[in-house]
Amino acid sequence: MSATPSAAQVLSLFRCLLRVARDFPDYNIREYAKRRTIDAFRENATLSDPSSIYSAFSHGHSQLALLKRQAAVYSLYIPSLRSVMELQQPPF
Repeated sequence: MSATPSAAQVLSLFRCLLRVARDFPDYNIREYAKRRTIDAFRENATLSDPSSIYSAFSHGHSQLALLKRQAAVYSLYIPSLRSVMELQQPPF
C-alpha cells in the first residue's frame, strides 16, 4: 500500500477531473461529469482513515482515466444541435 496522498495531489486530481469534464461536447454529459466530480469530493472530504483516503484517491484516478476515454469517444459524435441550455437568449 502506498502513502496517503497529499492535499496538493488531491486538489490536482480534482482539477484534472473538472478539466476533462469540460472536454465533453454535449452539455448534459459535461454538466453531469462536473456535478458528479464535485459531489464525490464533498462526500469523501470527511475521510480520516489513511487506507480509505488512498482507496478514494485511487478510485478518482481510475475515474479520470475513464472520463478521458469517454471524452475522446464523445468528441467523435458531436451533436448537430446545441442544447437549449447553451443557446444565447436575447436580452429583454
